[in-house]
Amino acid sequence: MKILTTNIGKKRTLEYKGKSFTTGIVKLPVSQGVVLGDEDVVGDNVIDRKHHGGVDQAVYAFGYNHYAYFENLYPNQDWQKGMFGENLTLDVLDEHSLFVGNQYEVGEAIVEVTKPRNPCSTLGARFQDMSIVKAFWNTENPGTYFKVIKRGRVMPGDSFKLIKECSENPSIASVFVASR
Repeated sequence: MKILTTNIGKKRTLEYKGKSFTTGIVKLPVSQGVVLGDEDVVGDNVIDRKHHGGVDQAVYAFGYNHYAYFENLYPNQDWQKGMFGENLTLDVLDEHSLFVGNQYEVGEAIVEVTKPRNPCSTLGARFQDMSIVKAFWNTENPGTYFKVIKRGRVMPGDSFKLIKECSENPSIASVFVASR
């Protein structure tokens, strides 16, 4: 796993079918990297603290290897890395071999796998199409949240080095499938 882009979102309001969504889901790549903090990525706007951010959801990562599937379903989107609201777009993310509790050193930080991302209506508003929520649920590739064990800067090009494996724990894919 290698970081392709580090992404930051600013507070904005999305309109979809008469509803307003105030969110930080629209994330754009930043070349200078990001600092992974205890409860979020420094400088990233987390609006809904009930469902995002916090110790167990400080950083969200999604695999670029999953983009092609969604690009095929939603060809009219303005595709760019960060499209799913992820802080880190990774070259390859395999949720079947990513176990809850695994720890990785990346850049100056140490992170721990905690849980999959569950899609919500804000993702639908981001895509201007609520069918993305069901399409997302129908995969086994939700991306993953990380807890930050050691704060630090990460940069595009940084690789994840496994420092603690917890293969006795469930994979992110199996936790996601069980939550449906």
